[in-house]
Amino acid sequence: MNEAVKIKADIMWAYLDKPNDMSGKYQVDLCNLSDKAAGALEELGLEVKSKEGKGKYITCKSTRPILAYDDGGSLIEGSSLGNGSKAVALVGTYSWSYQKKKGTSPALKRLVITELLEYTGSPVEALISEDDLL
Repeated sequence: MNEAVKIKADIMWAYLDKPNDMSGKYQVDLCNLSDKAAGALEELGLEVKSKEGKGKYITCKSTRPILAYDDGGSLIEGSSLGNGSKAVALVGTYSWSYQKKKGTSPALKRLVITELLEYTGSPVEALISEDDLL
């Protein structure tokens, strides 16, 4: 299929310029999709999942780094992309088969960040104050 849909999404767990340790692939979750966006993706044959904290979402994976751009077309460093950043994504599909399984997965054709929330590091450290130390 060569069809693609343009959707608005919140970004979560962006591994754009380094592979995710669990999947070994570059990936990003496109979250809090509207009913209209979820319906359009399902019409392409994609499975839209739902989870508390993510709403309706899909996970886009790639064997190559995923490029993200700002509104002006400039490249954004993937490691700076924090959870909750807002984006417009152009999502298509690709078909695959592996051993006796086959399916359709999302192909992220373009990712434009419309509102960047900087990733600042480990959130756990921010929750511990000096007063909490023994």
